[in-house]
Amino acid sequence: MAQLYFFYASMNAGKSTHLLQVAHNYRERGMECLLFLAQVVDRSGVGKITSRIGLCAAAKAFDRDFDFLSYVKEAKAKKPIAALLIDEAQFLSKKQVRALVHIVDFLHIPVLAYGLR
Repeated sequence: MAQLYFFYASMNAGKSTHLLQVAHNYRERGMECLLFLAQVVDRSGVGKITSRIGLCAAAKAFDRDFDFLSYVKEAKAKKPIAALLIDEAQFLSKKQVRALVHIVDFLHIPVLAYGLR
C-alpha cells in the first residue's frame, strides 16, 4: 500500500543524502523512481540534487505551477514508477500536496518528501 511520507529536519541534517540513498536502493533493485527538486534551489544548478558529502543525481525541477499529477501519469504510461522522491518539499503548494495525495491514493505510488521543519 502506497503512502505519503514527509521527512523533515534542520539544515545540514542529511535529508538530501538520505533521499539519494533511497533512490540508489530503488534503482539497485531495478525499480524506477522520479526525483524532484524545487526550482528555487540552485546550489549546484537547477534540477540537480546534491548532498554536502558529494552525492548527486539529476532531478526534475518544479515551481509553484508544476503539475505533478499530469507529469506522473505521463511517466507511468511509459514505464512503471516505483516511487516519487521530492527534495526541498517546503516549497510545495497546497495544490501540489493534494496532487501528491492523489498519486498515492489512486496511482498507488509512494511519495517520499524531504524538507525543512
